[in-house]
Amino acid sequence: MEIKILKPRKAINKAFLKIKPNRTEIESFKTNLIELLDRTNDTESEEFHKNLVSDFLKDTYYKNNHFINTKGRNDLVIHNGNKAKSTVGVIIEAKKPTNKAEMLTKEKINVKAFQELVLYYLRERITQKNLEIKYLVATNINEWFIFDSNVFEKQFAQNKGLVKQFNDFENGRLAGKTTDFFYKEIAEPFVNGLKNDIEFTFFDIREYEKPLRNNNPKDDNKLISLYKLLSPEHLLKLPFANDSNSLDKRFYGELLHIIGLSETKNGSKRLIERNKKGERNTGSFLENAIIQLDSLDKINRLDNPSHFGTTQEERLFNVGLELSITWINRILFLKLLEAQLKTYHKGDKSYEFLSFDKIQNYDDLNSLFFQVLAKQQSERNEDVTELFAKVPYLNSSLFEPTGIEHGTLFISNLRDDKTIPIYSSTVLKNESGKKRTGNLNALEYLFEFLNAYDFSSEGKEEIQEDNKTLINASVLGLIFEKINGYKDGSFFTPGFITMYMCRETIRKAVIQKFNETKDWNCKDIDSLYDKIEDRQEANNIINSLKICDPAVGSGHFLVSALNEMIAIKNDLKILQDRDGKRLKEYQFEVVNDELIVTDEDGELFEYNPTNKESQRIQETLFHEKQTIIENCLFGVDINPNSVKICRLRLWIELLKNAYYKNESELETLPNIDINIKCGNSLISRFELDADLKKALKSSKWTIDSYKLAVDTYRNAQNKEQKREMEKLIDDIKNDFRSEISLNDPKVKRLKKIQGEIFGMTNQTQMFELTKREKTAWNKKLKKLTEDSKKLETIIEEIKNNKIYEEAFEWRFEFPEVLDDNGDFVGFDAVIGNPPYIFSRELITKQEKNYFYDNYKLTQFKLNTYILFSELASKISNSNSTIAYIIPNNWLTLQYNSQFREFILNEFSDVKIVNDKNKTFEDASVDASILLVSKMGIGITKSYELNNTDFEFISETENTNYLNDTGSIINYGLYRNPELALILNQINNNSKLLETEFIVKNGVQAYTVGEGIPTQTKEMKDQRVYHTNTKIDDNWKKYIDGSDVSRYGLNWTGLYIKYGKNLSRRRTPDLFTGERIYVRQIPSKPPYAIVSTLINIDAVCDNNHMIIKSKEEHSITLKSLIGILNSKLITFWFASTFGKHQRKLFPQFKVKELQIFPIPKNISPILQEIEKSVNTLSIEYNEEVNNKIDSLVYELYDLKKEQIEIIESNLYKIANA
Repeated sequence: MEIKILKPRKAINKAFLKIKPNRTEIESFKTNLIELLDRTNDTESEEFHKNLVSDFLKDTYYKNNHFINTKGRNDLVIHNGNKAKSTVGVIIEAKKPTNKAEMLTKEKINVKAFQELVLYYLRERITQKNLEIKYLVATNINEWFIFDSNVFEKQFAQNKGLVKQFNDFENGRLAGKTTDFFYKEIAEPFVNGLKNDIEFTFFDIREYEKPLRNNNPKDDNKLISLYKLLSPEHLLKLPFANDSNSLDKRFYGELLHIIGLSETKNGSKRLIERNKKGERNTGSFLENAIIQLDSLDKINRLDNPSHFGTTQEERLFNVGLELSITWINRILFLKLLEAQLKTYHKGDKSYEFLSFDKIQNYDDLNSLFFQVLAKQQSERNEDVTELFAKVPYLNSSLFEPTGIEHGTLFISNLRDDKTIPIYSSTVLKNESGKKRTGNLNALEYLFEFLNAYDFSSEGKEEIQEDNKTLINASVLGLIFEKINGYKDGSFFTPGFITMYMCRETIRKAVIQKFNETKDWNCKDIDSLYDKIEDRQEANNIINSLKICDPAVGSGHFLVSALNEMIAIKNDLKILQDRDGKRLKEYQFEVVNDELIVTDEDGELFEYNPTNKESQRIQETLFHEKQTIIENCLFGVDINPNSVKICRLRLWIELLKNAYYKNESELETLPNIDINIKCGNSLISRFELDADLKKALKSSKWTIDSYKLAVDTYRNAQNKEQKREMEKLIDDIKNDFRSEISLNDPKVKRLKKIQGEIFGMTNQTQMFELTKREKTAWNKKLKKLTEDSKKLETIIEEIKNNKIYEEAFEWRFEFPEVLDDNGDFVGFDAVIGNPPYIFSRELITKQEKNYFYDNYKLTQFKLNTYILFSELASKISNSNSTIAYIIPNNWLTLQYNSQFREFILNEFSDVKIVNDKNKTFEDASVDASILLVSKMGIGITKSYELNNTDFEFISETENTNYLNDTGSIINYGLYRNPELALILNQINNNSKLLETEFIVKNGVQAYTVGEGIPTQTKEMKDQRVYHTNTKIDDNWKKYIDGSDVSRYGLNWTGLYIKYGKNLSRRRTPDLFTGERIYVRQIPSKPPYAIVSTLINIDAVCDNNHMIIKSKEEHSITLKSLIGILNSKLITFWFASTFGKHQRKLFPQFKVKELQIFPIPKNISPILQEIEKSVNTLSIEYNEEVNNKIDSLVYELYDLKKEQIEIIESNLYKIANA
């Protein structure tokens, strides 16, 4: 056994290292730690010292949120929650300082304290089945040994021999029963025999005495890693302040207030909305903008007002919001820039420029945007030169007026004299340290609010002396996403998921790119590393990757992709500066979805403009990011605000590594906006294979000249050159549009028909036509004329169709994915979190028609995530990889069968990660990650995501899921081959239920806009067709969800008016005669299916399905209900549809019930089942119920061992 010791800094998550603790936290830590040391007493007991450790941890970190106490025979534990019943997260063994015999040392750990930890761990992990232990600690107050639970899991919990010995010991089956017996006879020899390394973190508090007790605040920086090591963020692995998965709700709430927005909940969605009437503040950015837009009649002067909504109020809101987001984006970017400049210059406050002292009104802010940041210092007006002398020129599109500003308002148009009330939960404090109240000028409020936070996220370990909360680019990204999803309640993808998806996808794409370019056959990054000889060539190959997010949102995936590509270059050891010199002394890795740079000692990289090596690293990072963003990353979104935010996030990534070219001049930012475009990804006028060759032949352009124009635009030296390139690019695309339109098959056909008509009507006949020939001639001319008019109408409709207003032309918008002939070659990787929108929600009738005409995956219900999946396949190349996060119901729902077949047939390698967390807290669906590749051997691998762990479940060939009953992906089956064999046996002895029975849905009573008379919202809300008394013969008994139980009916006395008044009434015969009603929402196993036999006239709601016998049938309804209500069918149902793979609404529908198994062959057992059902229908009896279960098992010829497997499996599902 080798001992591997980590220093505190090396053990801490590198993204957590970057977080600055505030002065208050450090002072509390110092006070409590000094008290702990001073109270130690060699003459006192271990119990006394254990209480000292407990008090120190409680008072410093854990008192409010985590319960700390002894548990059983454990010395001390920290719980994951604040109650004793919550799971244990940390196990601590505390010894007194003089107990050297039992305490670990750096050289020897196999002593009693360590053996005690092993025993306590096994009791928690094996006996208590606790999967949430994070760390184990042994301490004598001076020395601390901290073990990650993963070490104990691999070395102890995963060792079957040790676990057996432990269980035998706990159950008294061994020669000794004392803990000393376990330590000496089991733990000690086992630890001595370990072959693998044991890694732990070690520190001795006595080495920190000087910074702990002196009065030099700078020395306190040496305590930061120690402070973090014992914190809940480390020991309990909790999210931390700048973690991109964590929203700073206080910052978010107050920023919304200043903008003029508020968050509301609508069903499962959290929506961002304009404040309600009566609660609006005219000084907020949004309301101030709306008042100006309205008073100056700006909306009606727009070229296309309908683009912003249907009503005047909607248009005012949407334009006002777009302007507000544009302005706030710029200001937040400038706040990050200001913090960066201050960091570069050791906190020099003369670099602050976002304050009410310097910017006293909106005119001043406008000047900063367009007269300072967008102009070189030599070109600036005198009135701003002195005021903003230290503000650099950025040359970025971010600081050029947008089209909507030119068409409506600049920020200088806002009223300066408006105030807004201070937010009730404000961060602002008055002189006595209490919350500020009253009203403030909006601009002054914004600056004071931003100044209350720390935006300097890039830099070394240090203490936040002003006790400010950190706000970094990751947290801003989350806030942008939420504000931007105001229309549809968009959901932000957590950082650890985007990090995982980008890692899996891009590494595979990089390997494929090298194999394709170099004709290699590498399988992983390690084998690639062994092959690379030319660093420059390797960089060029990686920089040729093309990655796209077609629903880019705030750009989160593209930022993750950017970081991952740099990390890959680091792992391949090809990262080099612009002189070709390697960056070998530094480590670049992605931690918590952030790129972390450390030196050989684990110290965080900090840019120092006066240090040559630091300058080299900073320049390399900036230009690496610039190269990757410009060459590799592309995005599209229908929402212009998303596009702006995405561009902003990529600019922020460059800003993090901005460097000084000389003493006062920062490297300028490129025009990366051309890579992120606005449009509807799902709709295009032109096919991807539309012919560009004629367009290229008949114009002066080549694909190379198009690419050169785009590249020149990105790095334009001034506005004039940029405008020139913009015009050139537009001219090229317009030429392409015109030529492709002329080559459209419909246009060609129209021209041909028009030519024939012209020939027929203008050609002189040599001989007069016979009567018969004249009739044929007239008939042909009439047909051609009709066809011509029809085609003209279609072509005109396409030209004028509103859905094409925002169409995105994948065919030529990104020249980077066109070859030299102008053919579309596609992207190497497509990633993202596409919107989940059902056709009944936000998809118009025209869009539906377009999707049905242009997409294959339109069977059953249209949903945009399925269309985006098909789009990804279309726009990616033949060797591509694709990663989407989508709802997990596609795995099992019958109406997604076409999508499943598409995935399993279209892609060679499929990886599915079923999210067992509730990642999107407010979403009405559970999520899954789908990773697919067009290259591979036809294997589907399945994983489950629990917390942040990706657990492998099963692997099988794609073809094993493909079948004629819906190709359901129940990945759990392939974890246990015995279950799969039993399921196959059931299916082989069965036919589908629909072969002998009619299966239909119950009525849908209400839908606004349906029924006769047409239903209104009021009618629906008041349930006008329901009553507790029968009014006349049109009123029928009504069975709703709670009325049906297994074999029983408990009618609650409700009636419904049955007729054309209902939204969907079904056919009357479904509600008479003998039939079975089946509840759509199943119960918990062992009896999931809830159905009852009914023979009275009664209408059921659409939460039920109806089964009626067909004319020719061999199985009675009474036999059938016995089968349906049995344990066996619950097992078949759970195993086939994998409903337990999902947490939300595990409903099943008609299409699923139709394929339930019924016996192929007639058997006398069916009559036995029928008799037992007759008995149960009179009075429920457990013995008879169990007899039916046994008869159904016998019906399918299942043996005792198989029945035990089935029932054990049902128990596991019920208790999962």
